[in-house]
Amino acid sequence: MVLRVFLDANVLLDFLLKRNGFEAARQLMERLVDARLTAFTTPSVIQMAGYWLTKAYGAEKAKMLLLSLLENIQIIDIRHDDCLHALLSEFEDIEDAIQYLTAIHHKMHYFISGDKAFQRRAIPSLPILDVNQFLSLSS
Repeated sequence: MVLRVFLDANVLLDFLLKRNGFEAARQLMERLVDARLTAFTTPSVIQMAGYWLTKAYGAEKAKMLLLSLLENIQIIDIRHDDCLHALLSEFEDIEDAIQYLTAIHHKMHYFISGDKAFQRRAIPSLPILDVNQFLSLSS
């Protein structure tokens, strides 16, 4: 069975901007290319990444990096009812709530995020792991 994972913005930015979590994110991306995982994210994550990539590299390179990334990551979106549910949830961070409910709706196996506070909000049916935890789990 191929695992379905949701990638949060911080994971993509660690990889694309070569931040502190780059090496682990690179290993995760290798697994995507080797088809051991199927990865998903939302348009808003791509928009956030695009903003930071444009600041760092300029618009042309940002677009090139995102297009390359989307060769291995599929875009999913949220339904209206799930968005309402996210806004009514106990999550304080609206963006996290929307991303998480989107991942639940699309039946992800794991939600991968470097946000430690967010990880404490996980429910058993959709664990939130950082990249290193996921790599250890899926080795």
